[in-house]
Amino acid sequence: MSQRIVVDLAISADDYLAYYSGTAKNVVATAEDGRIVRFPANILQRVVGHEGIYGRFAIEFDSAGKFTGITKLN
Repeated sequence: MSQRIVVDLAISADDYLAYYSGTAKNVVATAEDGRIVRFPANILQRVVGHEGIYGRFAIEFDSAGKFTGITKLN
């Protein structure tokens, strides 16, 4: 069964460079339901733009906790 967490992200291109270069490996964010979540920064590669990563995203994972997808909601 698939599960999802919704997070609002505001990561500038310069800040994402730290993740991309490997200096930082995880992103910590507050989910829509108030939980603090940590996930690998590399899952954001699909949604990064020239300005960085801004917006609301649904992160989907399976019952074992394995990442299955990310979708921008707005």
